[in-house]
Amino acid sequence: MDVLIRYLHLFAVIVLAGTLIIENIAIGKEISREDLRNLLKVDAVYGLSAGLVAILGISLWLWVGKPSSFYSSNPVFHAKLTLFVLVALLSIYPTVFFLRQRKNQVEPILVPAGVIRVLRIELVLLAFIPVLAYLMARGVGL
Repeated sequence: MDVLIRYLHLFAVIVLAGTLIIENIAIGKEISREDLRNLLKVDAVYGLSAGLVAILGISLWLWVGKPSSFYSSNPVFHAKLTLFVLVALLSIYPTVFFLRQRKNQVEPILVPAGVIRVLRIELVLLAFIPVLAYLMARGVGL
């Protein structure tokens, strides 16, 4: 069970990173309605993968593998968790923008600079999470 949950957690992380990369590549100052439809699909997969990462991560923390005290007392783990929550909270803004634009019939759709900036920031923050995970797994911070 341990290996399966770890594998699914890693797979969900890879999907999450991949969808965020796709969003960053696909977004521009102007997008078409078709781009919006595609971004909504990618964003939905992003949200599902983020949920799976969270659920499987909590499972790894509390029930599978190392004792929860290994993680709970580690400041590196708290930094990793904080970054994940921050990325999740930041993702709300682009998602809300995409959902609101579904009803808008204007073409092309003008994307606020803030949406693009938030997507870029998410990607940068996400890049630090595997480094923290590596350090945490090696006991750094204990």
